[in-house]
Amino acid sequence: MRSLGDQVRDWHLGAQAVARGDWSSALRLFSGISEQPARIRFNVGCVHLLAGDPEAALRAFDQAVTKDPCMAVGFLQRGVANFQLERFQGALSDFQLALAQLRGNTVIDYTQLGLRFRLQAWEVLFNVASAQCQLGLWTQAADTLVEAISKWPERAQDGLDTALKQVQKQAALQPRQVPRGEVFRPPRRHLEHLQPVDFLGAAKVVVSAIPSDQHSGLQPQQGHQVEPSGKKTPAPTDGHTSPALFHRPPVSGGPGPSAYEDPLGAGGADAEGPESSVTVTVQCAFTVALKAPRGADLSHLRALLAQALPHQAQQGQFSYRAPNDAGPWTPLPGEEQLQSAWRDAALGPRGLQLQCRGAGGRPVLRQVVAQHDYLAQGPEDLDLRRGDVVDVLCEVDKAWLEGHLDGRIGIFPKCFVVADSACEEPPPGPGPQA
Repeated sequence: MRSLGDQVRDWHLGAQAVARGDWSSALRLFSGISEQPARIRFNVGCVHLLAGDPEAALRAFDQAVTKDPCMAVGFLQRGVANFQLERFQGALSDFQLALAQLRGNTVIDYTQLGLRFRLQAWEVLFNVASAQCQLGLWTQAADTLVEAISKWPERAQDGLDTALKQVQKQAALQPRQVPRGEVFRPPRRHLEHLQPVDFLGAAKVVVSAIPSDQHSGLQPQQGHQVEPSGKKTPAPTDGHTSPALFHRPPVSGGPGPSAYEDPLGAGGADAEGPESSVTVTVQCAFTVALKAPRGADLSHLRALLAQALPHQAQQGQFSYRAPNDAGPWTPLPGEEQLQSAWRDAALGPRGLQLQCRGAGGRPVLRQVVAQHDYLAQGPEDLDLRRGDVVDVLCEVDKAWLEGHLDGRIGIFPKCFVVADSACEEPPPGPGPQA
């Protein structure tokens, strides 16, 4: 039995074959999926329609609506297949079933299910009228179009008024259907899992144990030997050395601050004893712990971070989290907010916790959590998956936000997200329509 990943890959390749007009390859790939769900049978029916085989398409759509009796778009396409076979009574029945599955709604948006199509109620009424015309029910066809125009007058310019004039002249109508080449596609989150994942990743220099190391390369580990006097001197090497890089927690005490504890050296803040220094935990691409004088300003903290992560220190913006770890990240645009964070940090045992994030040098206003999946409608949109934490860069208008997620920047509907501090377990089911 083929794996689930292989079947998802065939589904994806089949959709690509449909897009380029390769009907035989699409049918072969879709047919190779075991226990085909309703969406795959719908895809097979659409391909048969495009290939000019309405009889095979009718059988596939029969199976699709049998597996999913609520698939309104399946009844619509089955009606189109019956129409092409000149079985107009069956076509009329299918279009009426599609209208019933709309359940009084104006539209069903199938985009979030992988089909880039919005089934409009007025289009279904248009198809009902087209079948009535073929059955010679001209008066009923005209009444159906009048009903559609009265309920959706803004759609009259889309062709309803012209269709009504044709019916009044007893000219037949051709039914509307799913656009050519559009089929159900697999969820993007499933496609992401098809690519091999390197769980170890590449090594990154966080902090070097060698004071003179400026992260431009690796220095060999320096051994030591003890002389009779008790002093340590560098041990001789035989040419076989190993690199020594450590990411270790900051330490206090000892004879004095090391390069790890005071990366600025003499040019940093005023020299103080170890007891006046606190741990500053900064989250960037990964978390790094720094040793900073209590009350250090933004420029001092940014210079400390630049010793290990120069890019993040230059491009990111600092945000602060309360000591209880339960609150949201609050941006620190100025010194006043930072000093307030220092006062809060004095109340907690974990020191000052900061986050340094940004997108192309743009500051992060706040963070939000996606409550529903959102599939991008255009190249400027940002795909969201339920549970994603998005950096908000700006508010486009009352309904849309611009954000940053996993290196991507785009806009997304505000109604699909909630503030990080108000995040709860997202409810199941489809999200709101953008």
